[in-house]
Amino acid sequence: MEVHDVELTISAVAPKQYPKGSLPEVALAGRSNVGKSSLINTLINRKAYARTSSQPGKTQTLNFYNVESTVYFVDVPGYGFAKVSKTAREKFGQMIETYLSTRDRLRGVILLVDARHDPSDDDISMHEWLSYYNIPMLVVATKSDKVARGKWNQAESRIRKGLNMTPEDDYIQFSAETKQGKDAVWNWIEQQAGLA
Repeated sequence: MEVHDVELTISAVAPKQYPKGSLPEVALAGRSNVGKSSLINTLINRKAYARTSSQPGKTQTLNFYNVESTVYFVDVPGYGFAKVSKTAREKFGQMIETYLSTRDRLRGVILLVDARHDPSDDDISMHEWLSYYNIPMLVVATKSDKVARGKWNQAESRIRKGLNMTPEDDYIQFSAETKQGKDAVWNWIEQQAGLA
């Protein structure tokens, strides 16, 4: 999709703040610093629209980005950051769970993992949780430019195994640096959101 028009509609913490209307929504989840903002910025052709932060865990609300008045990207707070208190973590957890398990306009979740590492315990929990709720999911391995191209298959099989994925489960290698995987991610979004 060619993106010209993007607007951060609202940063929500509770269902009553979610946007009204009927646009489909695709959420992006992943641990802090996995490159969520970079993926969003690449998809919408912006340099720094979604704020990338040197402080992991900065996103503490559900950020709804209206893209071309056709779909919302919902940026979910990153998980796995150490600097946040246990109480705050539990509050985030509940906020994320409420959104993911009750939002009827949610069409799918992009789960970001770091191509360079095995999935973390948090990645595994999130994957299991989304599978349990039967939410369509795309696993995107970010920072692929930092993995030698000859080792991409190795990285993919390590991540698939770590997350207990089936061969049918959707997986894309992505790099914000080279834009590798951008079109494939958009294709998945358009199919899930009924835009294709």
